Amino acid sequence: GGDHTITYPILQAVAEKHGPVGLVHVDAHTDTSDRALGEKIYHGTPFRRCMEEGLLDCSRVVQIGIRGSSYDPRNAPLCPPFCVSVLPQGFRVVPAEECWSKSLVPLMGEVRKQMGDKPVYISFDIDGLDPAYAPGTGTPEIAGLTPVQALEIIRGCKGLNIVGCDLVEVAPMYDVSGNTALLAANLLFEMLCVLPGVKTM
Repeated sequence: GGDHTITYPILQAVAEKHGPVGLVHVDAHTDTSDRALGEKIYHGTPFRRCMEEGLLDCSRVVQIGIRGSSYDPRNAPLCPPFCVSVLPQGFRVVPAEECWSKSLVPLMGEVRKQMGDKPVYISFDIDGLDPAYAPGTGTPEIAGLTPVQALEIIRGCKGLNIVGCDLVEVAPMYDVSGNTALLAANLLFEMLCVLPGVKTM
């Protein structure tokens, strides 16, 4: 539930304890706008605010599943949709089209190397998944990830120094079938299972 606005204060608290952290961010949108609807604190702006405040280790940020457009072309130098693999700030963006029809296990091997043994935060927007699987969200975008790929991403984080995680943007009013909530609950369970020190069978 909630939206990515809640991730911003969480990362402020996490960085206060751990310093700048790596970020595994699954989303249809980069959420790096400077302003949205005239506001600097908005669900489309948190990771720009985090970058500006030094909360993120920008060389260890990966955004997976990106395919949404931007409100403002001035955001393009920070995060142009569909057309960049590594941003000047160090963010690695993996557009959804690079994920189509393939396993993400090899990608997560690269991500684990990128993150190393330093602190990492996982932030998962349910709209990273295709709305065929997760329609109950406020900003659905077609041609997204599958539930299998979502599991590959989360399970691929096992062994990282994860210091926190969230899952956002589930909107029950749009989730007529309940499938979005079911999927979100299972993904959160999977995140708990990859936290350091958790023993799984």
